[in-house]
Amino acid sequence: MRTPEATVTEATAAATLRTLLAGQPVGIVGLGLMGGSLGLDLQALGLVVHGLVRREAVAERALARGLASRVGTDPSLLQDCGLVVLALPLDLLLQPPPSLVAALPPGALVMDLGSVKGPVLAALQPRLPRFVACHPMAGTAEAGVDAGLAGLYAGRPWVIAPSGQESPGDLLLAEALARAVGAVPVRCEAGDHDRAVALVSHLPVLVSAALLLAADQGGALGPDGFAALLRQLASSGFADTTRVGGGNPALGTLMAENNRASLLQALALYRRQLERLTAAVEQHDWSGLKQDLNRSAALRPDFL
Repeated sequence: MRTPEATVTEATAAATLRTLLAGQPVGIVGLGLMGGSLGLDLQALGLVVHGLVRREAVAERALARGLASRVGTDPSLLQDCGLVVLALPLDLLLQPPPSLVAALPPGALVMDLGSVKGPVLAALQPRLPRFVACHPMAGTAEAGVDAGLAGLYAGRPWVIAPSGQESPGDLLLAEALARAVGAVPVRCEAGDHDRAVALVSHLPVLVSAALLLAADQGGALGPDGFAALLRQLASSGFADTTRVGGGNPALGTLMAENNRASLLQALALYRRQLERLTAAVEQHDWSGLKQDLNRSAALRPDFL
């Protein structure tokens, strides 16, 4: 629930955003979870949103859902936009279609929403006159044109990763957009972002997947009916710890591929902790195990 202070901040940011755009539409390329949610929020602020998608069927569904004011498959849809947000998968951010790059208005600020920042900065900033790398830390397990929902970004961190080449005005515009949709802007270097998300975003995807795969394998090794019993007994704790492992497999693979070095470091740290807990159980070290669990319980509020 938004506090009165947050509501005032959002209203001020929305006014700043409208002033900086001077009546120009916002273009969103990709109307899945991230882009569709952003389109809903920006329209609620009174902004005109143009959505670019790849297929006519998706365009029709996006219009039916009200994700943008105008939706189409022709990149010329972006020509009048003062701000263009690339809400695309990582592979398309790293190798954007030439037709898309050519269609981006030269005077517009372009932002991305990708979950890895170093490679995206290296790929896009040299090609674009105005670019700010961003990553809103928000999401659900859903994907596609039906996934977008209003308020997705409220209260969530919105990373802005400057390289030093951006103008102060462009960074102000990026922050105004984040605040207008209720997010909390966080500035950090791209490398720091990538190391951090490897631990708190990308690692949980693999850990969650490993838990699901282990439960499935354990079920297959049990007696007849045991696999069904496992699924019957899985409750809220299992659901909470496996949510991200049940998300978009393509997205998880792209995150691992494009943040490989940092993710390997995170996996090594996780393996070390798992081995420590394993040793405590093997050695009947219940006091040591309780100390680790006490520490983890104390740490958790700082990460939420």
